[in-house]
Amino acid sequence: MTEAYIVDAVRTPIGKKNGGLSGVHPADLGAHVIKAVVERTGIDPAGVDDVVFGCVDAIGGQAGNIARTAWLAAGYPEEVPGVTVDRQCGSSQQAVHFGAQAILGGTADLIVAGGVQNMSQIPIASAMVVGQQYGFDTPFGGSTGWAERYGDQEVSQFHGAELIADKWDISREALERWALQSHERARTAIAEGRFDREIVPVGDFTTDEGPRETSLEKMAALKTLTDGGRLTAAVASQISDGASAVLLASPEAVERYGLTPRARIHHLSARGADPIFMLSAPIPATRYALEKTGLSIDDIDLVEINEAFAPVVLAWLAETGADPAKVNVNGGAIALGHPLGATGTKLMATLLNELERTGGRYGLQTICEGGGTANATIIERL
Repeated sequence: MTEAYIVDAVRTPIGKKNGGLSGVHPADLGAHVIKAVVERTGIDPAGVDDVVFGCVDAIGGQAGNIARTAWLAAGYPEEVPGVTVDRQCGSSQQAVHFGAQAILGGTADLIVAGGVQNMSQIPIASAMVVGQQYGFDTPFGGSTGWAERYGDQEVSQFHGAELIADKWDISREALERWALQSHERARTAIAEGRFDREIVPVGDFTTDEGPRETSLEKMAALKTLTDGGRLTAAVASQISDGASAVLLASPEAVERYGLTPRARIHHLSARGADPIFMLSAPIPATRYALEKTGLSIDDIDLVEINEAFAPVVLAWLAETGADPAKVNVNGGAIALGHPLGATGTKLMATLLNELERTGGRYGLQTICEGGGTANATIIERL
């Protein structure tokens, strides 16, 4: 049986809204990490079989198949194709899945998988805003089948996060404690240089902009997002800009190019859950991944679960029984940001480097996604 190896994983520093990356064209952001992964590994770019990139709200500078545009903007051969994936927040994690599946299936040997998002230039839900001029107020309104199944319930990440906090009875204080920890862990990671190997600076921009000094007192003073709710902006992921990329290789490509694999894809899958709750699917996705591999949650050395909102992580912890000390040990999206289409391979770069730093064997990554789905990937450090 063949293997799909991770040879390298890189990311830009993550810029906050209207921050250090806000003026960079998405194609150039994508090109930057593509060039970095090609140059760092020394592969012949003509040997790449496909470029698979995640991106959400593919309009404007992100339209027209940004995977292909970014590859060409990097100056690489025209004969190498590209394809753009939209699995919402898990888009670039799905890009890794598609790339690894091609390698495992024997139809590819070398894949660049990644993602890009400039949320400063193209705000979240821009595609839906554009759709309004064509008479679509939401993606669901007007669908008879959707209405028969889900009625006119609100479909939004904010509503879903509140539902999760209510169902699992997670207090506002617990949410804010997790958010504070995210910032503290991220600031420590930056100070200790834990991200240095994965970050490829963009000009003079070298450091993630999101983490900040805050306190439970400051958070407690914020107004909730809805009257009577538990969520505030402090427990939500940040609007961000960034790009990330992973080089995946078959054993044949490893030998051909003299590469040194850093990890292998041990498992990949995706599962779905209630689209109204929207953000709870990492729970069944994790259970499925562990069942398929025969691993227990205690066998997992490190976890990266995207902090779209704090209740996503806390409900997942309650259901899986995972050790919080193994989860998002360098902070998460609440502190570091969530550049949508780029987040999947961004987290994978961090997971890979932290496994190497700590000597862990297995790392689990899972991301909640619009529509109520979640990807789960388990990697094994080599």
